[in-house]
Amino acid sequence: MSGLASIFSAVIKRDLRLVARRMSEMAHPVLFFIIVVSLFPFGVGSDPLQLAKIGSGIIWVGALLATLLALEGLFRSDYDDGSLEQIILSGQPLTVLVLAKVFVHWCATGLPLIVVTPLLGVFLDLDGQVLIALLASLALGTPTLSLIGAVGIALTVSIKRSGLLLTLLVLPLYIPVLIFGAGVAVAAQAGLPTAGHFYLLGAMSVLSLVLAPIAAAAALRISVS
Repeated sequence: MSGLASIFSAVIKRDLRLVARRMSEMAHPVLFFIIVVSLFPFGVGSDPLQLAKIGSGIIWVGALLATLLALEGLFRSDYDDGSLEQIILSGQPLTVLVLAKVFVHWCATGLPLIVVTPLLGVFLDLDGQVLIALLASLALGTPTLSLIGAVGIALTVSIKRSGLLLTLLVLPLYIPVLIFGAGVAVAAQAGLPTAGHFYLLGAMSVLSLVLAPIAAAAALRISVS
């Protein structure tokens, strides 16, 4: 176990250094998220009641698209410079290495989205209770998006210009997370219990945490071979 922990931490430190060197590139999903959410009021109107009603859905759609935009950076640079092949041939448990890379990816993309959400929530006139429920759903849901996306990018990492194929593979699997994630805030806004939505989000998070690293590791071996 200590050996796995040291491998996990070593991959995290390596990828965090790479993220620090590409900080401007990592900022693109967050800027995209802010732009998407900010443009919605121009299209649907600036009525505070209407914005509050659909605000949680807007934020969740923006977070989903921003996560999808950032998936290319998960394994692509390692594949291009050959380090991904060395990681696979290292003899270390590939599922642990994949999980560490997904964790760093979430820290670089999902976590900043959660940090800026309160400001966008105020912009969309969401009240405090709804905003807290929305933040909690994002904290549960965005890691699931990164884990599911890891399987998709692992399958397409060896294909050039695979953005459309990646979207077609991943987007249907994102829909349940989007439905129940946005449903948490909708239920909180209507004064209904939110426990059921959280249970389902938690179940999807645990299931993806267990299965996605295994599937992504197998897909990477197929793609690189």
